[in-house]
Amino acid sequence: MKRRLLIAAILVGAAPCVTSGQSSRLANAGKAGLYVSSLEQVLRLRDEQMDLATAALIASEYWSDMVAGRRYLEQLDMMALEIRARLRQQRVRADYGAIPIINHYLFNELGFTTIERADDPNDLFLHSVMDRRRGYCLSLSVLYLSLAERLGLNLYGVVVPGHFFVRYDDGRTHVNIETTSGGANPTDEQYIEKFNVPRNGRDTIYMKNLTKRQVLGCFFNNLGNVYNDIGDIDTAQRALERATTINPTLSESRVNLGNIYLQKGLVDDAIQQYEAALGINPKDPKTYRNLGDAFVQIDLLDRGIASYRQAISLDPNFTDAHRNLALVYTRREQYSQALNALRQALNLEPQNAAIYDQFGEVYRCLKEPTKAIGFYLKALGLKRDSAETYFGLGLCYRQLGQLPSEIQAYRNALAIKPDLAAALVNLGNAYFEQKQYDQAIENYIRAIEVKPDDAWIYYNLGAAYASSSDFTQAVGAYQQAVTLDPGIADAHQGLAYGFYMLQRYDLAWRHINLAKQLGAKVPDDQIEAIRSRLN
Repeated sequence: MKRRLLIAAILVGAAPCVTSGQSSRLANAGKAGLYVSSLEQVLRLRDEQMDLATAALIASEYWSDMVAGRRYLEQLDMMALEIRARLRQQRVRADYGAIPIINHYLFNELGFTTIERADDPNDLFLHSVMDRRRGYCLSLSVLYLSLAERLGLNLYGVVVPGHFFVRYDDGRTHVNIETTSGGANPTDEQYIEKFNVPRNGRDTIYMKNLTKRQVLGCFFNNLGNVYNDIGDIDTAQRALERATTINPTLSESRVNLGNIYLQKGLVDDAIQQYEAALGINPKDPKTYRNLGDAFVQIDLLDRGIASYRQAISLDPNFTDAHRNLALVYTRREQYSQALNALRQALNLEPQNAAIYDQFGEVYRCLKEPTKAIGFYLKALGLKRDSAETYFGLGLCYRQLGQLPSEIQAYRNALAIKPDLAAALVNLGNAYFEQKQYDQAIENYIRAIEVKPDDAWIYYNLGAAYASSSDFTQAVGAYQQAVTLDPGIADAHQGLAYGFYMLQRYDLAWRHINLAKQLGAKVPDDQIEAIRSRLN
């Protein structure tokens, strides 16, 4: 809640982040971008008036109400003044000759370093990078660019698929600076080869000197991912829509926005973004995988299969594409193709429990429960806490008629995931078959708490109450079932029996006829019994 209040304050004009008086001696002095108080105000500025650090710290203040941007701007000014003093002492101009001095100061003396995995959202934000002295490609580059802006260096951000670096370019001298390698200087060709920069003849953002606005567009892309990671997908969507507006030819922003749309069920919008991304970078296997997921979600299975196959053709070692292909083949009951796809996946990742789990699912569908159990047990040997695997085991034991083992498997699943509705229902069914109606009722009620709109669970609950001769409760459950789905013939037949036992023969007659109209096989003696009571 504090974060939301702070954002509101910033949007209506809270105290701006301004630099100290020392900034008057730096190259960015007097820029309007030093005095803005919201990202909306930043984006209304001309590029030459923007101050990248101020914009990045406003984003930090959105993220955390513990950030005081003014303090970090003062620290940046002090760092820039220290670098400038060293340049003067060594009689080095503020040009490409300054790069080794900046690198030594940042990476050797201050110890700024690269994180191995970008899985901590805080590593994106400038304040965290300055506090922790660590970051990844974009966040370290924003720091480097912020200092260069204060020194008057001709430095630019540069983006390639999945990576960001900086470049000195004064029109004569061109030097790439890799902030994740202590300021090393790879060539353009090295970046193009390592990061598979598309060479499809289209005008894209990759390998170009970026404006500050475009750098912020890249930042918004990563910001969207950060908010998605913490489950705030509405803020993530706004950040990514802003990113694609600023940088329409950055394929990553398109893909990430497509992922948000897919999470929200906006499948057509997701497909549009994925296809736009592939128009920019047609050799990205992950985008084809995501596009396949979108097609499958709306039952365009042929197109989904084609997308997964395209992903595999671009990257034969793409395990998830093989697995997703197997899922579609299983859904279409093309089990031999599913098994072939899973074998490919298993060759790539022989210790992946999810692959063994999928093998179990396919063999269970093939009515080969003994084989399926073997794969499920291998999966559990690699990952003991999979409720879904225990559930699959339960289904196999049911095929084999091993009721006690089935019950234990469902119990194991529910010990891990107590709200797994399918396991609750099937456990209730197993107890029902054992005529343990109280336990069956207990599990059906728990399942209803998870899925209150499932008519068939109410039907099962009604059957359990009827079998335990509690016809009042049975009628209540059956009525709820037909309220949710009036077309369940068996529920109407159950109501007919319940009302008959409660001596409500008119209602029994009504529902027995409804059951018959809906296709239920109603015994003649049941009809006659109700009719006789009416007479």
